Amino acid sequence: MHFISLRNLLHKTALLWIALIFSSLPFLVSCSDNHESADESPSPTDTSGFTFFDLEKTTKLTEGVRGDLNSKLGHDAIERRSILNLDINYRGFISSYFPELEALNQKLNFPPRERVEHNTVKLMYRYAQKKNVPFNLVELIFSDYTKTPILFKINFKADEANTVETLKEKYGQPEIIDLNERNGKSMFWKKNGDYLIVSHIPDRFGKYEYQIVIYYIGNLKQLIDTESKEKEAKEQQRAKTGKKAF
Repeated sequence: MHFISLRNLLHKTALLWIALIFSSLPFLVSCSDNHESADESPSPTDTSGFTFFDLEKTTKLTEGVRGDLNSKLGHDAIERRSILNLDINYRGFISSYFPELEALNQKLNFPPRERVEHNTVKLMYRYAQKKNVPFNLVELIFSDYTKTPILFKINFKADEANTVETLKEKYGQPEIIDLNERNGKSMFWKKNGDYLIVSHIPDRFGKYEYQIVIYYIGNLKQLIDTESKEKEAKEQQRAKTGKKAF
């Protein structure tokens, strides 16, 4: 009798566990569905800004990056510690249309009428067309403090690759600046604080040329701030040295 009771008890216990397992299935499936939904949720909006050959505002200039650029644009010429003029097209262009850029340009070139060199690395590519790239001249300027880009310039004679249309497709319709006095036109985009400006104006010989310029504003401000602190520290050090001299 006791054996039968024990067997009945075990049978009922097993049935209870089975019932609990199956009753939990909807909850487990629901958790699984929620997990999959979370994985499939859209990725955050891109905040990197403007790019050129996979370079963007947070890219650091390394030997690997430089080698990759050489494979795409040909051999570079490198220049360290150079002047940095943000003006383009003609003297006074950014002061007329981009006061934010003009304010940064004034800080970069103070004192005026003096050659002010900056702690930068400039990579220049003059033979990109040999790599079947439709650009006549490419200049990529990086801060030598952070190794991040601050200014890109890309020049080309004719828009054989429909570069302007590609930019419109990627970034939307630009704002237009009619340069009637120069018989030209500029268009620009602003994204996450940075500027991309495309100009189509005649050179000094009257031949039209395109120029694309990307300004990485945050990196430019960081360069200015770092150089200002470095200059102040050097001035304080010279003052201390002067006092110790006598």
